[in-house]
Amino acid sequence: MSESRKKVKLNALLQKAIKHDRRAIAQLMSMAENDPSSRIDILAKLYWLRGKADIVGITGPPGCGKSTLISQLAKHYRKSGRTVGIVAVDPSSQISGGALLGDRIRMGELASDPRVFIRSMATRGHFGGIARATEDAVRILDATSIDQIIVETAGAGQSDVDVKTLVDTTVVVTAPGLGDEIQALKAGIMEIGDIFVVNKADKENADQTAQEIYSMIIMADPVNGWRAPVIKTVATTGDGITALAEAINQHLQVRRRKETALMDKDGLRSQILNAAKMYFDEVSLQELASSKKFETLLNQVESHKIDPFTAGRRLTRDIVMMADQGVRKTWKSKRVRTK
Repeated sequence: MSESRKKVKLNALLQKAIKHDRRAIAQLMSMAENDPSSRIDILAKLYWLRGKADIVGITGPPGCGKSTLISQLAKHYRKSGRTVGIVAVDPSSQISGGALLGDRIRMGELASDPRVFIRSMATRGHFGGIARATEDAVRILDATSIDQIIVETAGAGQSDVDVKTLVDTTVVVTAPGLGDEIQALKAGIMEIGDIFVVNKADKENADQTAQEIYSMIIMADPVNGWRAPVIKTVATTGDGITALAEAINQHLQVRRRKETALMDKDGLRSQILNAAKMYFDEVSLQELASSKKFETLLNQVESHKIDPFTAGRRLTRDIVMMADQGVRKTWKSKRVRTK
């Protein structure tokens, strides 16, 4: 497909996706995942439409009932008229790289609702529970008329910490009877929780589990005036879901009150650096890899004249020079037009 036709198709998909066309949203996510240059175009065009959705991350060890909890939470939001996007991350196979992607089955009742969008994704070997494509999916949903986004991590226990950087509120879920669930919380994900949920609270020792978590929370100082609550739920019956939704809303309100211009500027600084890294990794390197300069450096490494690190440094220098020449060329052309 030519570049002009690709741009026409992309613009058409963007217009449909903004109006909550589920098929267009899914196509945009696939394009972003499979085509680096389209990914950058999509994220750039949607950037100023983001920031309207409330984004909640649900993490915790396997077997605690995250998917059932998310299903009940999504139903709660739909009853209040909110549109819902669910990004469910399943663990990848170490052999094939594929994933079970079973959340479409577990959330089958929601899948038929036109105001609910469900996307199952694989971790692709990202040990923090979040893959690059997951971040893109959240960004796209945030810009396409979705009110509430729920991100379910792979359930890898203490390693599921990357979700904190992607969402507004992080909910850490556990359940009584999982063995060393409290030790797992201590080891990693305890520190990222804005809200803690003891699911399957109709089981024995639920009160004890809740008390142990609360004992750990009370030892730490509140973060920006917020101390994480511990909520007991029974996802299979819906008990505690309203209390959970209220706690999420309360945390969002506290977070928004505490946000400052400085924090916003720090966030923008990180976004610009990440965007530069994205362009470098996914576009510039591909362009350089097909250049004569790259072939020359490759031959020099092959003949032991230079090492790969020296070659990499020279490539980086060339990228900077190319970017600088592009800026100078653009600046000169603007001067000519204004004379």
